[in-house]
Amino acid sequence: MILALPGFLYYLLTVKGENRYHSLPKFGPKELAKTTHRVKGKDIPDTIYHTLNDFRLYDQDGKEVSLHSFDNKIFVANFFYTHCPTVCNVMNANMDSLAQAWAKNKMVYFASITVDPERDSVKALKSYTKKFVSLPKWSFMTGDTATIYHLAREGFLVNALKAGNDDYIYSDKLILIDSHKRIRGYYSGTLLKDVLRLNDEIKVLIKEELLNREQPLY
Repeated sequence: MILALPGFLYYLLTVKGENRYHSLPKFGPKELAKTTHRVKGKDIPDTIYHTLNDFRLYDQDGKEVSLHSFDNKIFVANFFYTHCPTVCNVMNANMDSLAQAWAKNKMVYFASITVDPERDSVKALKSYTKKFVSLPKWSFMTGDTATIYHLAREGFLVNALKAGNDDYIYSDKLILIDSHKRIRGYYSGTLLKDVLRLNDEIKVLIKEELLNREQPLY
């Protein structure tokens, strides 16, 4: 219910139109391109921002999921495993609340990736999803360990590894990704204030995406 209410940040964005708009940061390494764009008569070098690397995983229905599955979409991702005793349950409960709040929006999707693909088969994921509500817009994904750990570290820029028998190191972050596959925010999946901030910043990102449909993206 809290997430469904209009956020104060959204109010700031709409009270005085574009004058109140501030873009979210873009996370990760970046470099200057050889191309430029003009701002107030000056040539400004374009910036190449970090983007996710492509992947091939499988969701709870056994369907292949790749980065292209999220083309022209905003999505929130996190890492978990089904037999995690505490943190994952809180994270995914909050993901479920967000997915319910954005259920009718065609731009926003959700993705949860297991860090224990050896145990978390498609069948195990399917069973795990029975405790959640908003599955049509929420993919639970598994695959091979090398792909998942590389995607976490090199793509989402978070830790993910097996530290010992039934012991995993993984991030508690919910990660906001824009339609250009760039990281736009990290939020603790166990803190309500961070989840509320993410809910508001999804609205900010939607506004940016809509504006950029009519303007060049730099």
